[in-house]
Amino acid sequence: MATSQLKALLVAAEPALRECLAPLSNLKLIRRCSQLRPAPSTGPQAACRHTLRLLAKRIQHLTEEINDRTARLSTAIDACAPKLLNLYGVGSDTAAALLTAAGDNPDRLASEASFAALCGVSPVEASSGKTQRRRLNRGGDRKANSALYTIVISRLRWDTRTRSYAERRVTDGKTRREAIRCLKRYVAREIYQALLTSKRQPPASVPAGRHP
Repeated sequence: MATSQLKALLVAAEPALRECLAPLSNLKLIRRCSQLRPAPSTGPQAACRHTLRLLAKRIQHLTEEINDRTARLSTAIDACAPKLLNLYGVGSDTAAALLTAAGDNPDRLASEASFAALCGVSPVEASSGKTQRRRLNRGGDRKANSALYTIVISRLRWDTRTRSYAERRVTDGKTRREAIRCLKRYVAREIYQALLTSKRQPPASVPAGRHP
């Protein structure tokens, strides 16, 4: 939001300043704007420079807060499910949503199918007559469902295997939405396995009469 405000304000800046700043990347733009010196006058251009500097400093401050939160969240996730963040497309926000859905004891989930149902990605029969199909599940934990969707979209953008799978399912007659549903179910299976197998093992006890 602050970045959008900064860029919108830049349109109204004095031509020389606008031409100097417009070609810069977001990171360089924010850094340069934070270093702007106040203009000697008190006119509109001086106010524009001052506002650009304030917005840039706000963005830098918010970025520091986000980075600190992400680091703390990643540390907390790694403490209880160290393999979760290693999965492709899984970030700290999506991992936190999925861990919250699973609860403190993922062993209570009898199978990966139960975890998929919990996340609202288990297939729902929607066949009619000669048409055999399954639709999206609109139940379950919607935050966890959204997290799985985010992971799938990330993989569709960057992972060639995921794109190939989706294209193959569409070629087979599935809609894009149905292909995404299948991918969400597949990701839920990966998440479930990571939750069960990535728990840290307690240190081995030392036999009586022996010292480490």
